[in-house]
Amino acid sequence: MLMSEKYHIVTYGCQMNVHESEKIAGILRRMHYEESATIEDADIIVFNTCCIRENAENHAFGNIGALKKLKKQNPNLLIAVGGCMTQEKGKTETLKKKFPFIDIMFGALNFEELETLINRKKRQKKKVVEIRDEAGEIVETIEPYRTSYPNAWVNITYGCDNFCSYCIVPYVRGRERSRKPERILAEVKMLVEQGYKEITLLGQNVNSYGKDGTTGMNFAQLLDAVASIEGKFRVRFMTSHPKDFTEEVVAVMEKHPKICRLVHLPVQSGSNRILQLMNRRYTREKYLDEIKALKTRLPEAEVTTDIIVGFPTETEEDYLQTEALVKEVDFASAFTFVYSPRQGTKAATMEGQIPEEVQKDRIMRLVELVNALTRKKSERYVGKEVEILCEDYDEKKGTYLGRDEFGRMGYFHSDTNRVGEFVTLKITKANGISLFGEPTENAAKS
Repeated sequence: MLMSEKYHIVTYGCQMNVHESEKIAGILRRMHYEESATIEDADIIVFNTCCIRENAENHAFGNIGALKKLKKQNPNLLIAVGGCMTQEKGKTETLKKKFPFIDIMFGALNFEELETLINRKKRQKKKVVEIRDEAGEIVETIEPYRTSYPNAWVNITYGCDNFCSYCIVPYVRGRERSRKPERILAEVKMLVEQGYKEITLLGQNVNSYGKDGTTGMNFAQLLDAVASIEGKFRVRFMTSHPKDFTEEVVAVMEKHPKICRLVHLPVQSGSNRILQLMNRRYTREKYLDEIKALKTRLPEAEVTTDIIVGFPTETEEDYLQTEALVKEVDFASAFTFVYSPRQGTKAATMEGQIPEEVQKDRIMRLVELVNALTRKKSERYVGKEVEILCEDYDEKKGTYLGRDEFGRMGYFHSDTNRVGEFVTLKITKANGISLFGEPTENAAKS
C-alpha cells in the first residue's frame, strides 16, 4: 500500500486567514494529502501569509528562510507561498530573489487554483507563479477541512470597498463581493446539523453585506435568517464597520437570544481629526451614539474594538482623546496596534510619521489602561454563573476551557470530556481576561 503524501500549513493573520487555511487544507485533502504534525515530515508546506502589519510579514520571511536547509536535504519537498503578501505589489519579486527555493507562489485572489498549480509544478522543473490582479467569481465548490470544532467560520463577504488610508486590504483582497444568501444559509444549516455550536459570520465589513446589489437582502436580514435556523448554537459576526452599523442589526440581536451580545466594532482612534485622516467616514460622536443605541436596547451587550496609536501627525491630545473614549465606552477588550506603514497606502506617504519611541510610549500606556479595565470586568464575574461553550482541553493545566458569549475564557475541571457542550460554571476566581469556575449541577449538556 502506498504511503500518502503529507501537507503542513503555516498561517498568519486573522480568523479570515485561519478559515482560508481550512479551505486550502480541504483542497490538499481532496488531492489525497494527509496532515503532517511537523514541518519536517511534510511533502508540501504551504504558507498562507498576511501583510496587514509588518510583524506578520517579518515572521513569514523568517520562517520561509528557515526552510532553505530542509529543502536542501529533501529536494522533492514542495514549498508554496500564497495569501496577502504575495498579492502585495513588488513582494513576489522580492520573494523570488530572497528565496529561490520556493516552488509555487499564488495570490490571495486565486488560492482556489492551488490544486492546478501543484499539478503543474509536478510536471515541470521551473517555479510556478500565478497571481491574479482581480478577483473572479466566488468559488463555492471547496469543502473546508475544519479543525476548530465546536466553532465554525462562514464567509459572507470577500474583499473590501472602504479604502481606509492605512489599510492594504482592498489592494490585496479586491473589491467587496457578497455570497448568495442561500449558499450561506445552507452552509450554516449543515454545520448545525453536524454538531457545530458556534457560527461566526466573517467579512472585512460584515454589515455592508449585500450593498453590491446581488443578494436581495442586507446584513440585518441575513443575520435574522441565520439566527432563525433551528438548533442550540451561538451566532457571532465580525468585523463590523461603525459607518454601516445600524439599529436594524441591534433589533435583530434583541430578537434572537442565540446571537451573542458582543459586537466587535473597531474605533481605531478617539480623535475626529485622525479618523478623518484615516478615511474612516464616521466621527467620535457617531461612534458613541451607536454604542448608546446598542446598550439602550441591549443593556447587557459588550463591545470589543481595534485601536491604532501613532498614526501620522497624531498629537498627544489626539492620543488622550483615544484614552478618554476607551474609558467612556468601557470596552470588554481591545486589540491595540502601533501604526505600521504599508507600501501602497495613502498613509504611508503622509508627512508627520510618528517617531518609534513616541509610538512605544503611547501603546504601553494604552495597553495598561485596557488591561486595567479588562481586569475589572473579569472581577465582576466572581460569584456569578455563566454559560460557556467548552472548546478544548489544556493538557498542561489539566483543565477544560471555553468562552462565554462575551468572549471571556473560562477554565474548569471535569472527569468527563465536555468539548462541544454548553457548560454552566460558577465563577470562583478571575485572573486578567481568564475566569475559573466549577460546573454547576444544572450544567446544560448539548
